Amino acid sequence: MRRRSFLLLLPGFGVAGAASGAAPVYPPVGACRTLTFPRDHGAHPDYRTEWWYATGWLQTQAGAPLGFQVTFFRSRPQFEQANPSRFAPQQLLFANVALSDPVAGKLQHDQRAVRSGFGLALADTADTDVYIDDWSLRREITGRYRARFPARDFTLDLTMEPTKPLLLQGEQGYSRKGPLAHQASYYYSQPGLKVSGTLKRGSQQEAVRGTAWLDHEWSSALLADEAVGWDWIGLNLDDGGALMAFQIRDKAGRKFWGGGTLRGGDGHVKVLAPEEVNFMPVRRWRSPRTGTSYPVAMRLSAGEFTLELIPLMDDQELDSRASTGAVYWEGAVIVLRGGKTAGRGYLELTGYFQRLNL
Repeated sequence: MRRRSFLLLLPGFGVAGAASGAAPVYPPVGACRTLTFPRDHGAHPDYRTEWWYATGWLQTQAGAPLGFQVTFFRSRPQFEQANPSRFAPQQLLFANVALSDPVAGKLQHDQRAVRSGFGLALADTADTDVYIDDWSLRREITGRYRARFPARDFTLDLTMEPTKPLLLQGEQGYSRKGPLAHQASYYYSQPGLKVSGTLKRGSQQEAVRGTAWLDHEWSSALLADEAVGWDWIGLNLDDGGALMAFQIRDKAGRKFWGGGTLRGGDGHVKVLAPEEVNFMPVRRWRSPRTGTSYPVAMRLSAGEFTLELIPLMDDQELDSRASTGAVYWEGAVIVLRGGKTAGRGYLELTGYFQRLNL
């Protein structure tokens, strides 16, 4: 199955001389659109790019902490849309799964890439239902998510149950990524997911439980010319609140744009303006594989909050050059406020290896 998927990804496989024609016209992202559910849990195939991103903390029966990431990406390539061939790459799907285990000392990771169709891969438009072969992320009618990823070195089989309402990012789901109105995405999060399931490694299977954060985002915009990547955090706070914050960096490493959303434990939501969000490196770690230096420990100013972000472990670099093409750091972090633990989440650092090309 993996071999068949790879063949379907190859641009020339089964495409009899794809005739030149009109490239796709991607719909713009605008502030006037109202997100509606469950429809917007599903795929938006007209847009250039989209992802469903679940990250979280797990605990084994022995009490050992683990971080995990399961992700599906959908891309509509610049390809002649009128080509009638069933092999024409109208939609591409990518998936990543990763496990952060301090005992292993480095990220365990697997990835897949395939064009959609042929019963091998699909991103449904009605609700969250995405799969590549036997990797899948599905939302049930109850609202629970089921994620199953039989990876090369481990298998994650998880149920993620919402305990908090959806959090619309930006202006009711319209999230600016730059000073121009079209530099934006549609974006919502599902913080506070209660996780249960199993982790299998080799012949050993054990029960795990924990908390997670799910992002769903889609857009037609590319990263601004001035930008190289971003720093992003999604945090489940111990008081029941949730915080998403990000900054996009320019070629000199300065903040080009920023933003975020803070929902307090009382449910009050505050949208953070670009000037209210700043990520400041505290400690860096250099990858022994790529030589990339990442600020794995950060100080985050988000509105009235000042938080310290401490990684579960340093080596959480993810090399997805066999799927999405990016090398970045994404890892589990503990959050301190005033020296005391205030929550847990995931920190993503892109554009440090090289400029991120979406």
